[in-house]
Amino acid sequence: MVIAEAQEGLRYDRKAVEAVIAALAANFGNRLVTSRAVREQHGNTLTWIGNQPPDAVVFPQATADVQRIVRLCAAERVPVIAFGAGTSLEGQVNAPRGGISLDFRDMNRLLAVHAEDLDCVVEPGITRKQINEQLRDQGVFFPIDPGADATLGGMAATRASGTSAVRYGTMKDNVLALKAVLANGELISTARRAKKSASGYDLTRLIVGSEGTLGIITELTLRLAGIPETIASGVCPFPSVEAACNATILTIQSGIPVARIELLDALQVRASNAYSKLALPETPMLFLEFHGTEAAVAEQSQRFGEIAQEFGGGPLERATRAEDRSRLWQARHDAYWAQCGLRPGAYSLATDVCVPISRLAECVTETQRDIAENDLVAPIVGHVGDGNFHVGLMVDRNDAQEVARVHAFLERLAERALAMDGTCTGEHGIGQGKMKFLPAEHGEPALDAMRAIKRALDPLGIMNPGKIVAL
Repeated sequence: MVIAEAQEGLRYDRKAVEAVIAALAANFGNRLVTSRAVREQHGNTLTWIGNQPPDAVVFPQATADVQRIVRLCAAERVPVIAFGAGTSLEGQVNAPRGGISLDFRDMNRLLAVHAEDLDCVVEPGITRKQINEQLRDQGVFFPIDPGADATLGGMAATRASGTSAVRYGTMKDNVLALKAVLANGELISTARRAKKSASGYDLTRLIVGSEGTLGIITELTLRLAGIPETIASGVCPFPSVEAACNATILTIQSGIPVARIELLDALQVRASNAYSKLALPETPMLFLEFHGTEAAVAEQSQRFGEIAQEFGGGPLERATRAEDRSRLWQARHDAYWAQCGLRPGAYSLATDVCVPISRLAECVTETQRDIAENDLVAPIVGHVGDGNFHVGLMVDRNDAQEVARVHAFLERLAERALAMDGTCTGEHGIGQGKMKFLPAEHGEPALDAMRAIKRALDPLGIMNPGKIVAL
């Protein structure tokens, strides 16, 4: 059973699609692929939202290619869906009405680095790991780390964040400017490299987070950070999730500039121990990282340790060697795969919400109670420094009653976050999976404004249709 089935009745005219495919074949040759296997790889594959493949996949190599593709599609009113690494979790890359998927695999260059200005210019297909490998020898890095080795274009399109957002912000804070191809094939530049501007509408942040529904990103100017003199990671056990959350809240309120502060509940710690060959106590745990000078990192660690003691936590065990830090954070990034080992054969469904940090402990503990009362296997991990946490539901899709309980749980989780003045998604985005929660979160007047923007920039409705707002 899946959340969304293919909506064949909404597909565009077949003759129009065939005309576009023929034109693309004439322009791009073997960079156009129509095999079923490749098309299905470019539909949703990571959650139980149904796979809805495009009619063809094309691999552009330059902005001019993207413009040509969009113009050919616009002439026949055929949908266009941008594709990065395919790591999105709410069906953002699905093609519910068919169309052409643009895979940015070949547009993956680091175009310019301005280390003295702490910025760089990249193509959208470069991944998080690739960019930092190329930047390392210049003493700078790109700090946003969603865990998956996602492309920067996809991260911008979904307004991604991750483990380091508590100190460095999210993609909306770290994209200075971008270039995007609009639905008519025109290219716009949203800003210059200046660190701030009061010039006109903020088109950069309009495109960031729009999930390809307003335009297709072909270039990004990104904010960089200097590689810290000292980096120290650590793990700190707590007697309960509530205690760990309350320690996090006090840490943030005390102004301690933690670079990362991640929650793993006891079930997730058990899963991570087994998968990543760790030997952590199977109790709620905070993973932390501190950046700065040697003296500053030592002070931050000491102050956090004192806070942890106030809530019955500790001791904080520090790791400063690069290999130990990498192993620790790889275990955090492998949380999804570790969860799968808790219930072999079950399907993993990841979801997230975000609440004001003052409501975090309450929201997480109520969610744990909900999980227990409904007999679900669902470890919790979270970027708790900014109030964002994830639930990994392990589901037997052949058990109709369990599937129904999971659906009801997802509804309650979103409603709980909204009731606490939070959001139905802190970083996964809306896509197809969370469209139904937008009226409650934003209200119809705000949704009408979103629809008006969508119609203005995409009057033919070809840019990743069926996502975020329904026209």
